Amino acid sequence: MPALHGLRFAFGTLTVLPVRVTRWDRAAARGGMLCAPLAGLVVGVGAAAVGLLLLFLGAGPLLAAVATAAVPAALTRGLHLDGLADTADGLGSGKPAEDALRIMKQSDIGPFGVITLVLVLLAQVAALAQAYGDSWAHGALAAVVAASAARLALTLAARRGVPAARPEGLGAAVAGVVPVPGALGAALVVTGAAGAAGAGLGPHVALLAAGAVVAALVVAELLLRHCTRRFGGVTGDVFGGLAEAAATTALVLVSLG
Repeated sequence: MPALHGLRFAFGTLTVLPVRVTRWDRAAARGGMLCAPLAGLVVGVGAAAVGLLLLFLGAGPLLAAVATAAVPAALTRGLHLDGLADTADGLGSGKPAEDALRIMKQSDIGPFGVITLVLVLLAQVAALAQAYGDSWAHGALAAVVAASAARLALTLAARRGVPAARPEGLGAAVAGVVPVPGALGAALVVTGAAGAAGAGLGPHVALLAAGAVVAALVVAELLLRHCTRRFGGVTGDVFGGLAEAAATTALVLVSLG
């Protein structure tokens, strides 16, 4: 079944959950990238569950926030954070595309990557701590919306018309596989679901949650366009950077409620 292959692709490539990818072709990649927000939903629920458990056991908002931010990293083996650091190093190098891509493939992390990782993780933890400080439900909402928005950004980045920077790797496997109407449809569904989830905390939070998804996509799109200009297309590292940029944006906005 095409839908099942898409789900396997999404969870098998975007999480560490024991899901075997049975097909690695363009059709499976298309279904997988359309299902990416579902993988994000599962990651977000897991992150929120850990944070809520710590709150229940008597932990404060800051400790719950640190644990909540750590779960998505653990469930992706840190690949998105690694992609963010590599993308920052590539962009920060100021070198031509070929040299920048070579820098991104190196196993070490440069100063741009380290600084970016530190600032992004601090922003995520600070936003989650503020949300948990407001209420447990607000913190859980922030975690789920951010994780879903992060993977939705990948769906839009995999739309047709966005080229791959390299002929190999995950970026090449998923670049351009998602029809534009499908990507827009996924965006509408996730935005509406975020607003509905926030409605339980009031109309203001509902609007904030939906707006957070939109803002996350805008930030991810700006980064995507910059990366495609600099590198000639997308790579797996760029996808990771987009996910973390979108997640951080969504967390910051939802925490403002």
